[in-house]
Amino acid sequence: MNHGRTVLAQILDGLAGKEFARCAARYPMPRDTPALSPYDHFATMIFAQLTYRESLRDIEACLRSRRSVLYHSGIRGEVKRCNLAYANEHRDARVFADVTTVLMRRAQRLYGAEPSALSLDGDLFAIDATLIDLSLALFPWARWQGTQAAVKLNVMLAVSSDLPTFCTLVAGTRHDVHFLDEITIHAGSYFVLDRGYVDYARLHRFTAAKAWFVTRAKSNTSFYVCISRPVDEQTGVRCDQTIKLNGRQARRDYPEPLRRIRYYDTETQLTLVFLTNNFDLSALTIALIYRHRWRIELFFKWLKQHLRLRGFFSNTPNGVAVQIWTALCAYLLVAITKQELALPHSLHEVLQVISISALEKIPLAELFAKLDTTKTMFDIPIQLEINGF
Repeated sequence: MNHGRTVLAQILDGLAGKEFARCAARYPMPRDTPALSPYDHFATMIFAQLTYRESLRDIEACLRSRRSVLYHSGIRGEVKRCNLAYANEHRDARVFADVTTVLMRRAQRLYGAEPSALSLDGDLFAIDATLIDLSLALFPWARWQGTQAAVKLNVMLAVSSDLPTFCTLVAGTRHDVHFLDEITIHAGSYFVLDRGYVDYARLHRFTAAKAWFVTRAKSNTSFYVCISRPVDEQTGVRCDQTIKLNGRQARRDYPEPLRRIRYYDTETQLTLVFLTNNFDLSALTIALIYRHRWRIELFFKWLKQHLRLRGFFSNTPNGVAVQIWTALCAYLLVAITKQELALPHSLHEVLQVISISALEKIPLAELFAKLDTTKTMFDIPIQLEINGF
């Protein structure tokens, strides 16, 4: 039953208030703003993400017009441009990074029953990074290269659920490969990476942890073949070899054998060369595992198309980080809602419905209920009769 609570408040139920309070308590502001509490700040930024607000003035105008329902949306403070601007600049973005971590854990628990991709005996994770473009004129601190500015979002995505499990936000100039130093590697899991992550010392961490990786080989890889296995070329596999690295530094970083697979993709008409430390799966399965890396590209595309990651409400590094982390929180909250209500709709459809109903007082289940009126009996009154014609 809906006790006068808005759709926004029901979406925010995906995060327990006590969990948010613990995250906010870790990073107190030097001078807090009583008019806009940490939770009010968070709820307002989620509202902006879900409803595609363009500016702080836009946010203030929309919430002011519906002031009577703000209390029932979880927003108890006074949302003004100046309060939001100050909070975005001074409230530590690590508060929202920690909230994102809490939501990722809850979402993973809810989606834990999703079947593993390719029926693997372990979880499959895709690792990649995306640049979030900024204007160099407005964000001179984010210079990336030449006249471009950007920050980089690193993500480890669970392929079975399309949910992020670990994220970091770094400068655009930081190399992708450093992200491998920060992730937790679980034994028996599978990790698929692009060739930008080929660093043999870091890849050896997967082998030492008894986990599996699949990546693309660089064109200048120096190696010699130890074993060459027969292949069925009709499947697209051109060769399946056990190799050892040639270079002195490469042998020191990765002293063990690697498996090299050359595969011809008939759809893209490209020949791809894979490296993996797994010698048990078929060569075709290894190629299919790498194809699932595309899921993380679709995840990045979804974020940038459907959430506020283009225009930013603040020009400061902290303000940009707050907006990116709250975009991830909005994605996770919508995913949690979809799973809890067992909605058959796509995540995009759920977001679209929420975006036009965020401040409506209606139960979420009723909002997404399909009403079939084809068999409904109607009591239609007798219409006026037109006489004299």
